[in-house]
Amino acid sequence: MNTLHHAYWPAGVPHHLSLPQTSLFYNAEVTATRFPDKPFIIFYDTPLSFAQFRDEAERIAGFLQQECEVKAGDRVLLYMQNSPQWVLSYYGILRANAVVVPVNPMNLTDEVRHYVEDSGATTAIVPQDLYPQIEPLLGEAAGQGLKHAIVATYSDYLKRPSSITPPEFVVAPKRLIERAGVTAWSTVLERRLAPGPLTAGPDDLCVMPYTSGTTGRPKGCMHTHRSVMSTLVGCSVWFAGSQDSTHLSVLPMFHVTGMQGGMNGPLYAGATIVILPRWDRDAAAQCMQRYGITSWQSISTMMVDFLSNPKLAEYDLSRLTGTRGGGAAMPAAIARKLKDLTGLDYVEGYGMSETIAATHINPPQRPKPQCLGIPVFDLDARVIDPASLQELPRGETGEIVVNGPQVMQGYWRNPKGTAEAFVELDGKRFLRTGDLGHIDEDGYFFMTDRLKRMINASGYKVWPAEVEALMYRHPGIHEVCVIGVQDERRGETVKALVVPATGYADTLTESEVIAWAHEQMAPYKAPRLVEFVTSLPKSGSGKILWRKLQEEDAARAAAAAGKKA
Repeated sequence: MNTLHHAYWPAGVPHHLSLPQTSLFYNAEVTATRFPDKPFIIFYDTPLSFAQFRDEAERIAGFLQQECEVKAGDRVLLYMQNSPQWVLSYYGILRANAVVVPVNPMNLTDEVRHYVEDSGATTAIVPQDLYPQIEPLLGEAAGQGLKHAIVATYSDYLKRPSSITPPEFVVAPKRLIERAGVTAWSTVLERRLAPGPLTAGPDDLCVMPYTSGTTGRPKGCMHTHRSVMSTLVGCSVWFAGSQDSTHLSVLPMFHVTGMQGGMNGPLYAGATIVILPRWDRDAAAQCMQRYGITSWQSISTMMVDFLSNPKLAEYDLSRLTGTRGGGAAMPAAIARKLKDLTGLDYVEGYGMSETIAATHINPPQRPKPQCLGIPVFDLDARVIDPASLQELPRGETGEIVVNGPQVMQGYWRNPKGTAEAFVELDGKRFLRTGDLGHIDEDGYFFMTDRLKRMINASGYKVWPAEVEALMYRHPGIHEVCVIGVQDERRGETVKALVVPATGYADTLTESEVIAWAHEQMAPYKAPRLVEFVTSLPKSGSGKILWRKLQEEDAARAAAAAGKKA
């Protein structure tokens, strides 16, 4: 194991991390006992105390067990925006000894259908604005499978006037939905059903975030309470979190970074979280001033937007003591602007759904720009040759592989995918990240390229094969290849190279394809650029040479930029 980075380890932080031998819900019980009246969640000036949180989560668990027949180990879909209900649902599912399946609220019905079919979930918790996406999946016919839906109304948790204006979908009044198997959130709480004993332990499944692979079919990452505990406790210790910290929780909680840093970690520490369901730079600044935000996790696109706000000088940000995140490297100019404004460094980290957040984090006292950071507690991280699997010396580029307590058990019901994701080195099981990087002279890790085909658009992972599979449904598309191209705002954006079907060459337009794609898939996945071509280059085995197309597009863009300069 490489230990060069130990020279730059955060002061006073041990190299080994002893993990609690409990379920995550026990963290809620402990914190509610220690700080019953302290606000855990603040949602547009409405607080929810730790004691109230535990009580409502237990009512949800009781309803799941008694009315939805959720048993230990069953999977339950959680499909909504950041909100008090998201956090309560997560812990209610855990209290029912079940497994959380978080779903991106931007996904549409056909995308959600795969989660239902693959996970075997029969119950979903959904807000009323997204209920129309779930409704076609309720029933026992082919393509359905959900038997129960708990429908939440965000405005139920707007109990005080707020100086921060919520989005329209948050203030929408309750809408009655009359259908068998559908129950309103308020009814669930009013029933006050008590759950059975908490039996889940550290090695039981806890949460199953889905990630896509080169096949385009999202795969469930099986995480136990132990693996989830490793990164939520680890980040809390790394950044010296305490019960008197206040976190701005605006990163989406369905994603492992927001889940761990914006919810699970603060709950463990007894800290307060201020939730925003969507990014809004003025609302974020208002929260920082009003609630004395001390910690803020973001992605580069959020920070770019935040710092470009012409009204930023009007807000008091003085109590902010830490900014951190990942997903895409923070541009040097933006990091300097943040430093000049607040005196703070943006501390970058690196992780995956397969590792339930961070495997690498920069030391807060010595971060390096555009750097993944150093391996965290009890993690063996190496750079290997992707073909020979031999470990490479410092400075040479290869695939990053990791072995540690945060690594998933494998992919749900996918032994082939699991086998391909791991490699044995020196008797230990390492996860192949699919990311290419190198280690510098201090033991810091840097990303240099991607072995996999993933596109990183504003921190969202977009898998071209999944987008292509959906685009092939258009009758006017004969062949399509999706690539990632550079974008000043998003980092990368999605481009589709389309060969029109017979009879469509003269009538199909770029704007038509873009508009159609936005109706078929989540907006962050839908191509923002479309180029029509007569053919796509292929290998001898018939595979489309996507990398060649991506490199050619990048070369053309560079040449065009050179001419402008």
